[in-house]
Amino acid sequence: MTEWRGEAPAAEGEGTEPPTAKRTPESPADEDELMEEVCKRSNLIRAWERVRANKGSPGVDGMTIEHAEGYLRQHWPTIRNQLLCGTYRPQPVKRVEIPKPGGGVRKLGVPNVIDRLVQQAVLQVLQSRWDRTFSESSFGFRPGRSAHQAVAKAQAYVADGYGWVVDMDLEKFFDRVNHDILMSRVAKRVSDKRLLKLIRALLNAGVMEDGVVSSTDEGTPQGGPLSPLLSNLLLDDLDRELERRGHRFCRYADDCNIYVRSQRAGERVMKGVGHFLTTKLRLKVNESKSAVARTGERQFLGFRISNGEEPIRHIAPKALKRFQERVREMTRRTLGVSIRQLIKSLSRYLTGWRAYFGFCQTPRVLHTLQARIRRRLRMYIWRQWGNGRNRYKQLRRLGVPHVRSAVAAGAPYREWRMSRHAAVQQALSNAYFASLGLPSLEPPDSAQPNRTAVVRTRMPGGVGGGEP
Repeated sequence: MTEWRGEAPAAEGEGTEPPTAKRTPESPADEDELMEEVCKRSNLIRAWERVRANKGSPGVDGMTIEHAEGYLRQHWPTIRNQLLCGTYRPQPVKRVEIPKPGGGVRKLGVPNVIDRLVQQAVLQVLQSRWDRTFSESSFGFRPGRSAHQAVAKAQAYVADGYGWVVDMDLEKFFDRVNHDILMSRVAKRVSDKRLLKLIRALLNAGVMEDGVVSSTDEGTPQGGPLSPLLSNLLLDDLDRELERRGHRFCRYADDCNIYVRSQRAGERVMKGVGHFLTTKLRLKVNESKSAVARTGERQFLGFRISNGEEPIRHIAPKALKRFQERVREMTRRTLGVSIRQLIKSLSRYLTGWRAYFGFCQTPRVLHTLQARIRRRLRMYIWRQWGNGRNRYKQLRRLGVPHVRSAVAAGAPYREWRMSRHAAVQQALSNAYFASLGLPSLEPPDSAQPNRTAVVRTRMPGGVGGGEP
């Protein structure tokens, strides 16, 4: 799941081949009428469609998407005039905390709907100009680029013999972006003083938390459409420095991995790049989360790339653990909903998870996870059937012979053990769950023998077995 609003459109189909276009020279700041382009009707219509599609919660003013539509019909001429005159003042963002997958919380800043529209309109104008100047090794929140492309490029580096990774974690990056440094980079590309003033005002709008507004002297709040582009602009300095030094790297937003041939080289790179980030960009490297290690010992965007002549993409252990915990929560025995309702809710999560992590090259893991899910559903149904009499009746209804049904219905074992009973598996077969709409995690060609199909991956939390 992403926290951004109004980010660059994803690559169509999630291809894995990175674009081959080279970084184009940066355009000089010679356009003084960018604000007129921001306020063009066609640009605003596209921006509004994007904001409406992203939905999102109200900001500090409580205005919803539905209410904003009527408000804009009445007040847009005034707002447009303020933008063109350079007097528009954005409202503070609303602080929202969401749990991080690895623990802790991530603080988002949610602008109100009108400010989201303004940011999206600015994003569309600036991104079309700036994106082509960014590095080929930058993949986060850019049109036509994806996390899968970043992982594939990292895998290619490992295959070329760069089996050590400098995994750098920037400490609270989005909260610590220096406004003056960022605005100096913006000013090199934008000469329209009204737009510069607006971007500065968006950065300094403040944050409302528990009814109290506090000023923001640094940071680009996650949650606004413009923040990803501004973060890419600032970290483009890092990309240029890494390219100047001849390093092989992949960056996705603030997640940057540099690939080298040895531990000694990695330690040297870690020291040099850390000094650059601290002195030039005033950013801090989180030493406790950063490391120089074999690629197989670290994760990148939810994947782990094994070492060797033919490196393989594995799902990272932490990602597997989060998946198991989420499925366990969604299929808990005391949920109290019908199996159709449960599968409908579960399917939405599984479909999104498969779209991303199906990019792994370990189909055996996906097969094992699929079996685990079906076993939990059998356990859930067995509990719903309640007592021996009803369990016998349901087994017979689903085609299980009399003797086998009677033995299963009278068994003294708990639900989890019974979910592996032959009679239960016969009644609640794989085809039965498919008929209820349970999506498959396995790729369509997983039944075909191939080298990656026999890779054995240790599953956290005791996942394994369950069904053929």
